[in-house]
Amino acid sequence: MKNSISIVIAFILIACQNGSETLTTLYSLPKKLKEVSGIVYTEKNDLFWTLEDSGNANKIYGLNAKNGTIEKTITIENALNIDWEDITKDKAGNLYIGDFGNNDNVRKDLCIYQISKNSLEKEKTIPTYKISFSYPEQKEFPPKKTKLFFDVEGFFEYKNNFYLFTKNRSKGFDGTVLVYKIPNKVGFHQAVLMGKLKTCENYNHCAITSAAISPDASKVVLLTHDKIILLENFKGDDFLKGKQSQLKLNHFSQKEAICFKNNETLIIADEKTNKIGGKVYGVNLSKLKAIP
Repeated sequence: MKNSISIVIAFILIACQNGSETLTTLYSLPKKLKEVSGIVYTEKNDLFWTLEDSGNANKIYGLNAKNGTIEKTITIENALNIDWEDITKDKAGNLYIGDFGNNDNVRKDLCIYQISKNSLEKEKTIPTYKISFSYPEQKEFPPKKTKLFFDVEGFFEYKNNFYLFTKNRSKGFDGTVLVYKIPNKVGFHQAVLMGKLKTCENYNHCAITSAAISPDASKVVLLTHDKIILLENFKGDDFLKGKQSQLKLNHFSQKEAICFKNNETLIIADEKTNKIGGKVYGVNLSKLKAIP
Protein backbone atom coordinates (compact mmCIF):
# COMPACT_ATOMS: atom_id res chain seq x y z
CA MET A 1 0.00 0.00 0.00
CA LYS A 2 1.38 3.40 -0.97
CA ASN A 3 1.33 6.29 1.47
CA SER A 4 -1.59 8.66 1.39
CA ILE A 5 -1.73 12.27 2.51
CA SER A 6 -4.21 11.38 5.22
CA ILE A 7 -1.93 8.73 6.67
CA VAL A 8 1.08 11.05 6.68
CA ILE A 9 -0.96 13.70 8.49
CA ALA A 10 -2.10 11.09 10.97
CA PHE A 11 1.50 10.10 11.63
CA ILE A 12 2.35 13.70 12.49
CA LEU A 13 -0.68 14.19 14.71
CA ILE A 14 -0.31 10.92 16.58
CA ALA A 15 3.48 10.60 16.66
CA CYS A 16 3.40 11.22 20.37
CA GLN A 17 1.72 7.82 20.81
CA ASN A 18 4.77 5.92 19.60
CA GLY A 19 6.01 5.22 23.11
CA SER A 20 4.28 1.88 23.18
CA GLU A 21 3.49 0.17 26.49
CA THR A 22 2.67 -3.14 24.84
CA LEU A 23 4.73 -3.69 21.68
CA THR A 24 8.33 -4.83 22.06
CA THR A 25 10.66 -3.72 19.26
CA LEU A 26 12.62 -6.78 18.17
CA TYR A 27 14.78 -5.09 15.51
CA SER A 28 14.73 -2.74 12.54
CA LEU A 29 14.02 -4.19 9.12
CA PRO A 30 16.94 -4.36 6.66
CA LYS A 31 17.21 -1.08 4.73
CA LYS A 32 16.47 -2.77 1.41
CA LEU A 33 13.00 -3.78 2.66
CA LYS A 34 11.23 -0.44 2.48
CA GLU A 35 7.65 -1.59 1.82
CA VAL A 36 7.07 -4.84 3.68
CA SER A 37 3.48 -5.96 3.13
CA GLY A 38 3.26 -9.39 4.76
CA ILE A 39 5.03 -11.73 7.15
CA VAL A 40 4.81 -15.40 8.17
CA TYR A 41 6.86 -17.60 10.49
CA THR A 42 8.31 -21.02 9.67
CA GLU A 43 9.41 -22.88 12.78
CA LYS A 44 11.52 -25.48 10.96
CA ASN A 45 14.22 -22.96 10.01
CA ASP A 46 13.25 -20.19 12.48
CA LEU A 47 12.66 -17.63 9.74
CA PHE A 48 10.18 -14.84 9.17
CA TRP A 49 9.30 -14.82 5.47
CA THR A 50 8.33 -11.44 4.09
CA LEU A 51 7.72 -9.65 0.80
CA GLU A 52 7.03 -6.19 -0.61
CA ASP A 53 4.08 -4.82 -2.56
CA SER A 54 3.63 -3.21 -5.99
CA GLY A 55 6.65 -1.67 -7.66
CA ASN A 56 9.07 -4.03 -5.94
CA ALA A 57 10.88 -7.21 -6.91
CA ASN A 58 9.24 -10.60 -7.34
CA LYS A 59 11.18 -11.95 -4.37
CA ILE A 60 10.52 -13.28 -0.89
CA TYR A 61 12.97 -12.83 1.96
CA GLY A 62 13.73 -15.09 4.91
CA LEU A 63 14.65 -13.04 7.98
CA ASN A 64 16.56 -14.54 10.88
CA ALA A 65 13.94 -14.56 13.64
CA LYS A 66 16.51 -13.66 16.29
CA ASN A 67 18.20 -10.63 14.70
CA GLY A 68 16.23 -9.71 11.55
CA THR A 69 19.05 -10.15 9.06
CA ILE A 70 18.19 -11.50 5.62
CA GLU A 71 19.28 -15.14 5.49
CA LYS A 72 17.54 -16.14 2.28
CA THR A 73 16.35 -14.32 -0.83
CA ILE A 74 14.30 -16.27 -3.34
CA THR A 75 13.30 -14.94 -6.75
CA ILE A 76 9.82 -16.15 -7.72
CA GLU A 77 9.99 -16.68 -11.48
CA ASN A 78 6.93 -16.63 -13.75
CA ALA A 79 5.15 -14.48 -11.17
CA LEU A 80 5.03 -10.72 -11.69
CA ASN A 81 4.66 -8.64 -8.53
CA ILE A 82 1.61 -6.65 -9.57
CA ASP A 83 0.69 -5.97 -5.94
CA TRP A 84 1.80 -8.63 -3.47
CA GLU A 85 -0.01 -7.77 -0.26
CA ASP A 86 0.36 -10.70 2.13
CA ILE A 87 2.09 -14.04 2.65
CA THR A 88 0.84 -17.06 4.58
CA LYS A 89 1.45 -20.81 4.95
CA ASP A 90 -0.43 -24.08 5.25
CA LYS A 91 -0.02 -26.82 7.86
CA ALA A 92 2.52 -28.61 5.64
CA GLY A 93 4.78 -25.54 5.50
CA ASN A 94 4.13 -24.43 1.91
CA LEU A 95 4.01 -20.65 1.46
CA TYR A 96 1.40 -18.62 -0.40
CA ILE A 97 1.78 -15.17 -1.95
CA GLY A 98 -1.36 -13.05 -2.24
CA ASP A 99 -1.18 -10.96 -5.42
CA PHE A 100 -4.52 -9.30 -4.80
CA GLY A 101 -3.74 -5.68 -3.96
CA ASN A 102 -6.43 -3.69 -5.74
CA ASN A 103 -6.36 -0.08 -4.53
CA ASP A 104 -8.54 1.23 -7.37
CA ASN A 105 -10.75 -1.86 -7.60
CA VAL A 106 -9.96 -2.28 -11.32
CA ARG A 107 -8.00 -5.53 -11.43
CA LYS A 108 -9.24 -8.68 -13.16
CA ASP A 109 -6.05 -10.70 -12.62
CA LEU A 110 -6.21 -11.42 -8.88
CA CYS A 111 -4.31 -14.52 -7.82
CA ILE A 112 -2.48 -16.52 -5.16
CA TYR A 113 0.78 -18.43 -5.76
CA GLN A 114 1.88 -21.54 -3.90
CA ILE A 115 5.61 -21.78 -3.13
CA SER A 116 6.56 -25.33 -2.19
CA LYS A 117 8.31 -25.85 1.15
CA ASN A 118 10.83 -27.95 -0.78
CA SER A 119 11.99 -24.91 -2.77
CA LEU A 120 12.74 -22.64 0.20
CA GLU A 121 16.45 -23.48 0.07
CA LYS A 122 16.79 -22.32 -3.55
CA GLU A 123 17.73 -18.90 -4.92
CA LYS A 124 15.11 -19.11 -7.66
CA THR A 125 11.89 -21.07 -7.94
CA ILE A 126 8.66 -21.29 -9.90
CA PRO A 127 5.27 -21.40 -8.12
CA THR A 128 3.93 -24.92 -7.74
CA TYR A 129 0.58 -23.63 -8.93
CA LYS A 130 -1.55 -20.54 -9.25
CA ILE A 131 -5.06 -19.88 -7.93
CA SER A 132 -6.97 -17.17 -9.83
CA PHE A 133 -10.23 -15.68 -8.62
CA SER A 134 -12.81 -12.92 -8.86
CA TYR A 135 -15.51 -11.45 -6.63
CA PRO A 136 -19.04 -12.22 -7.92
CA GLU A 137 -20.37 -9.15 -6.10
CA GLN A 138 -18.17 -6.82 -8.13
CA LYS A 139 -20.03 -5.85 -11.31
CA GLU A 140 -18.08 -2.74 -12.33
CA PHE A 141 -14.34 -2.06 -12.74
CA PRO A 142 -14.05 0.23 -10.93
CA PRO A 143 -17.28 0.38 -8.88
CA LYS A 144 -18.70 3.66 -7.66
CA LYS A 145 -16.47 5.48 -5.18
CA THR A 146 -18.90 4.55 -2.39
CA LYS A 147 -18.56 0.83 -3.25
CA LEU A 148 -14.79 0.27 -3.30
CA PHE A 149 -14.88 -2.94 -1.26
CA PHE A 150 -12.60 -5.18 -3.35
CA ASP A 151 -9.05 -4.46 -2.23
CA VAL A 152 -7.39 -7.08 0.01
CA GLU A 153 -4.23 -6.88 2.10
CA GLY A 154 -4.83 -9.75 4.53
CA PHE A 155 -5.46 -13.49 4.20
CA PHE A 156 -4.57 -16.91 5.60
CA GLU A 157 -4.92 -20.58 4.68
CA TYR A 158 -7.02 -22.96 6.80
CA LYS A 159 -7.99 -26.53 5.96
CA ASN A 160 -7.39 -26.19 2.21
CA ASN A 161 -9.18 -22.87 1.86
CA PHE A 162 -8.07 -19.26 1.82
CA TYR A 163 -9.89 -16.58 3.81
CA LEU A 164 -9.57 -13.00 2.56
CA PHE A 165 -10.48 -9.87 4.54
CA THR A 166 -11.07 -6.83 2.37
CA LYS A 167 -9.65 -3.36 2.83
CA ASN A 168 -12.50 -0.91 2.40
CA ARG A 169 -11.47 2.06 0.23
CA SER A 170 -14.95 3.50 -0.20
CA LYS A 171 -15.77 7.17 0.05
CA GLY A 172 -17.56 7.56 3.36
CA PHE A 173 -15.60 4.74 5.02
CA ASP A 174 -17.78 2.96 7.59
CA GLY A 175 -15.52 0.08 8.66
CA THR A 176 -17.21 -2.62 6.57
CA VAL A 177 -14.95 -5.61 5.93
CA LEU A 178 -16.03 -8.37 3.54
CA VAL A 179 -14.86 -11.91 4.26
CA TYR A 180 -14.30 -14.21 1.27
CA LYS A 181 -13.46 -17.90 0.94
CA ILE A 182 -11.49 -19.43 -1.94
CA PRO A 183 -10.46 -23.09 -2.32
CA ASN A 184 -6.75 -23.87 -2.23
CA LYS A 185 -6.93 -25.55 -5.61
CA VAL A 186 -5.28 -24.75 -8.94
CA GLY A 187 -7.49 -22.94 -11.46
CA PHE A 188 -10.00 -20.10 -11.52
CA HIS A 189 -12.59 -19.68 -8.76
CA GLN A 190 -15.44 -17.40 -7.80
CA ALA A 191 -14.75 -16.17 -4.28
CA VAL A 192 -17.57 -17.02 -1.87
CA LEU A 193 -18.78 -14.18 0.36
CA MET A 194 -19.00 -15.55 3.90
CA GLY A 195 -20.24 -12.35 5.46
CA LYS A 196 -19.07 -8.99 6.73
CA LEU A 197 -17.90 -7.35 9.93
CA LYS A 198 -17.56 -3.76 11.09
CA THR A 199 -14.48 -2.17 12.62
CA CYS A 200 -14.88 1.59 13.09
CA GLU A 201 -15.60 4.61 10.91
CA ASN A 202 -12.07 6.06 10.85
CA TYR A 203 -10.03 4.78 7.89
CA ASN A 204 -6.62 5.55 9.42
CA HIS A 205 -7.48 3.49 12.49
CA CYS A 206 -9.68 0.72 11.14
CA ALA A 207 -8.72 -0.29 7.58
CA ILE A 208 -7.46 -3.91 7.54
CA THR A 209 -3.83 -4.32 6.42
CA SER A 210 -3.06 -7.98 7.27
CA ALA A 211 -4.58 -11.13 8.78
CA ALA A 212 -3.46 -14.35 10.47
CA ILE A 213 -4.85 -17.44 12.20
CA SER A 214 -3.22 -19.02 15.25
CA PRO A 215 -1.51 -22.43 14.90
CA ASP A 216 -4.30 -24.08 16.91
CA ALA A 217 -6.92 -22.25 14.79
CA SER A 218 -8.64 -20.84 17.87
CA LYS A 219 -8.00 -17.16 17.08
CA VAL A 220 -7.97 -14.88 14.06
CA VAL A 221 -6.30 -11.48 14.15
CA LEU A 222 -6.81 -8.58 11.75
CA LEU A 223 -4.31 -5.73 11.79
CA THR A 224 -4.84 -1.98 11.47
CA HIS A 225 -2.39 0.89 12.01
CA ASP A 226 -2.97 1.01 15.77
CA LYS A 227 -5.08 -1.94 16.86
CA ILE A 228 -5.89 -5.60 16.39
CA ILE A 229 -9.32 -7.02 15.69
CA LEU A 230 -9.50 -10.35 17.51
CA LEU A 231 -11.97 -13.05 16.47
CA GLU A 232 -12.34 -16.03 18.81
CA ASN A 233 -14.83 -18.56 20.23
CA PHE A 234 -15.98 -19.51 16.73
CA LYS A 235 -16.66 -22.98 15.37
CA GLY A 236 -14.89 -24.31 12.30
CA ASP A 237 -14.44 -21.50 9.80
CA ASP A 238 -17.46 -19.52 10.93
CA PHE A 239 -15.17 -16.75 12.13
CA LEU A 240 -17.91 -14.11 12.19
CA LYS A 241 -20.16 -16.01 14.62
CA GLY A 242 -17.79 -15.90 17.57
CA LYS A 243 -16.58 -13.09 19.82
CA GLN A 244 -15.10 -9.96 18.22
CA SER A 245 -12.98 -7.52 20.20
CA GLN A 246 -10.62 -4.65 19.43
CA LEU A 247 -7.25 -4.62 21.18
CA LYS A 248 -5.22 -1.41 21.39
CA LEU A 249 -1.51 -1.41 20.59
CA ASN A 250 -0.78 2.06 22.04
CA HIS A 251 1.32 2.61 18.93
CA PHE A 252 0.43 4.25 15.59
CA SER A 253 2.43 3.52 12.43
CA GLN A 254 1.92 2.13 8.96
CA LYS A 255 1.59 -1.46 10.11
CA GLU A 256 1.28 -3.80 7.12
CA ALA A 257 2.08 -7.32 8.33
CA ILE A 258 1.09 -9.69 11.13
CA CYS A 259 1.58 -13.36 11.94
CA PHE A 260 1.54 -15.75 14.89
CA LYS A 261 4.88 -17.13 16.09
CA ASN A 262 2.97 -19.43 18.43
CA ASN A 263 -0.57 -19.47 19.80
CA GLU A 264 0.00 -16.40 21.99
CA THR A 265 2.84 -14.42 20.41
CA LEU A 266 2.16 -12.02 17.57
CA ILE A 267 4.78 -10.59 15.22
CA ILE A 268 4.03 -7.25 13.52
CA ALA A 269 5.99 -5.29 10.92
CA ASP A 270 5.50 -1.72 9.67
CA GLU A 271 6.77 0.44 6.84
CA LYS A 272 9.06 3.37 7.59
CA THR A 273 7.32 6.69 6.97
CA ASN A 274 8.52 10.09 8.17
CA LYS A 275 11.23 8.33 10.23
CA ILE A 276 8.57 6.29 12.03
CA GLY A 277 8.45 2.51 11.72
CA GLY A 278 10.47 0.14 9.56
CA LYS A 279 10.63 -2.31 12.44
CA VAL A 280 9.53 -5.75 13.59
CA TYR A 281 7.66 -5.99 16.89
CA GLY A 282 6.51 -8.76 19.18
CA VAL A 283 3.60 -8.82 21.59
CA ASN A 284 1.76 -11.37 23.70
CA LEU A 285 -1.98 -11.35 23.13
CA SER A 286 -2.64 -11.54 26.87
CA LYS A 287 -0.94 -8.16 27.35
CA LEU A 288 -3.25 -6.31 24.99
CA LYS A 289 -6.21 -4.51 26.50
CA ALA A 290 -9.61 -4.46 24.85
CA ILE A 291 -11.12 -1.17 23.72
CA PRO A 292 -14.49 -0.71 25.48
